Amino acid sequence: MDIQKLRDEAKRALGRKEIEYLIGYKKGSYGFRISPCFIDKKEDVAQLTFSPLCSLSLVNYLTIEGKPSAPAGEKKSKPKKVALFVRGCDSRALNQIIAEGGISPDQLYVIGIPCSGVIDLKKVEARFPHAKDPVDVVEENDNYIITLNDQSHTVPVDELKADTCKVCQYPTPLTSKKLIGEKKEGNAANYDDVHALEEMTPEERWNFWQSQFNRCIRCYACKNSCPLCYCDGCILEKLKPQWIKRSVDTLENSMFHITRAFHLAGRCISCGECEGVCPVDIPLMKLNRKMEKDVKELFNFEAGIDPELKPLLNTFAIEDPEDFIL
Repeated sequence: MDIQKLRDEAKRALGRKEIEYLIGYKKGSYGFRISPCFIDKKEDVAQLTFSPLCSLSLVNYLTIEGKPSAPAGEKKSKPKKVALFVRGCDSRALNQIIAEGGISPDQLYVIGIPCSGVIDLKKVEARFPHAKDPVDVVEENDNYIITLNDQSHTVPVDELKADTCKVCQYPTPLTSKKLIGEKKEGNAANYDDVHALEEMTPEERWNFWQSQFNRCIRCYACKNSCPLCYCDGCILEKLKPQWIKRSVDTLENSMFHITRAFHLAGRCISCGECEGVCPVDIPLMKLNRKMEKDVKELFNFEAGIDPELKPLLNTFAIEDPEDFIL
């Protein structure tokens, strides 16, 4: 990635009258961490960066950030746009949110960045546990060149790349106003991890997931990091009525994760953020990818491919198979 091209494009975007601010990435305060960056002045673009460490989704900040209403009696001005950088999975999240009416495309100025995959922070921090100062990482010839404490380390990409990126089918943003860099080819659909689960007996699967959900501490990091969990009032946290108790036990944890997986059926864009931030390493993407596979096979539907396509559960097609209906 040519960082100067990224900064030049950001400067051009901020030079447009309709752009209020831009959301990008900047170096974090320590180690391998990257932070979101909000810029409204062209002279501040020098802090922008992009590297294999940019794993967090900037789309989250579109649904968190609200615009103030005009004072009573004052005419509302036309809302300005937000510019932001998106990777392939981010563009799918945007498309899905637009299709659901969660945000208007007229509010966005999308700058696409073809992505060859991001580093799994858990893997790299286990490999370099004492990195305190901000670290630089570049990808060259199937290797990550990691510079920390004035020393350079070469690690094969396959050893540190996030597992979801290894099966990503859409590394190039599907929709964008501008595209920085060369388009990248996606991987063929691969559900070997799901097939392994499907080959288990129902009792084996139940025992597997119970052992996983039993470790959940209900921190809600999975929900908070998900770009598709943007409801104003999450049913999983409501107290009146209380559908799921906040007790941290196997039964309530199972209800939480199963309910969330069904809510993401036909909506999950396989970014892997939920699994990446889980502090107890629950393999949540195995569950989400099982739902994704079933949705593809039953309804020939993929989330976030086209913002004009209605959400899966908002449509009816007479040719849909019905042999599974009792």
